[in-house]
Amino acid sequence: MNVPRTTTFPRRHRLEARFQSFSRRIADFTGTASSFTLALLAILVWAVTGPLFHFSDAWQLVINTGTTIVTFLMVFLIQNAQNEDTRELHAKLDAVLQELRAERGMVHDPELLQLTPDEILEEVRAGEG
Repeated sequence: MNVPRTTTFPRRHRLEARFQSFSRRIADFTGTASSFTLALLAILVWAVTGPLFHFSDAWQLVINTGTTIVTFLMVFLIQNAQNEDTRELHAKLDAVLQELRAERGMVHDPELLQLTPDEILEEVRAGEG
């Protein structure tokens, strides 16, 4: 009996798209005054409850564990958002360079990839004169 083989690529692709959307929203939110205020409020609530819990080890463990978990997860979310930004920036720069090359009748020069940033600046300055 032939059982149709299903591929996991579309599901994986949807999951990746959802994660990118989620990470973008979180990264955008964490850079706001509201998120800072929320974090500051959480710290203040924790600090105010110190006397209630007699500044116990468990009371300290709550903030240590909470901040560690949040930091651990935020590293992945922010890295994902930053990777997406970098890909978009490179795509835009490639488009600009392509237009400039077409406008000036330039052909892609593989030797340009071997130049250091200082050497590229020298080439640009030499062409301006």
